Amino acid sequence: MSWGGPRVLATSLYGVPTTDEDIAKGFALGDEACLAAAYRRWGSLVYSAASRALGDSEEAKDVAQQVFIGAWRGRAGFRPERGTLPGWLMGITRFKIADALDQRSRRRRDLEAVSAAKAEDTLVAEATPNAIVDQLLVRECLADLSDAQRQVLEMTFFDDLTQMQIAERTGLPLGTVKTHARRGLIALKRKMEEVDGAAQ
Repeated sequence: MSWGGPRVLATSLYGVPTTDEDIAKGFALGDEACLAAAYRRWGSLVYSAASRALGDSEEAKDVAQQVFIGAWRGRAGFRPERGTLPGWLMGITRFKIADALDQRSRRRRDLEAVSAAKAEDTLVAEATPNAIVDQLLVRECLADLSDAQRQVLEMTFFDDLTQMQIAERTGLPLGTVKTHARRGLIALKRKMEEVDGAAQ
């Protein structure tokens, strides 16, 4: 592989650059071996920062993956001469953590809104026409989700189960349950907004 100069890179027995400087330069040039080396060297740093900020190991793993995927796709914006690769990665990590916290807040608001609507419905002895329409609308929107997303949300909203309980009942890993819930809520909200917009 040409590096635009005569200097020989410090490499391991397998031909992968071993110094931080050479990993950073190879990363910027699109060398996948350097991407792997960067992940091995600084992946735990990114994960630890995300884990401390989010307090959730599975969510921290998702953020760490997003950081390296985003960094690799946007590597053209990295300039080794302007800063270190781990410093650049930590900058991306802070943005991804902020995004994750924002998404968590939106999911909590959505869940609280649905739970509040459900609690209100249980207090009504006889369902009103509007309540029936709302329930039909929710079920119609749920029907458009994937089977896994629909199952997780139905168990959350209609069976009052926690994500840990859903994981135990379905045999799915807790991280998978959280992913289905997160993506399902986003899709459900989008679908309901489309239906509301069409009705106006």
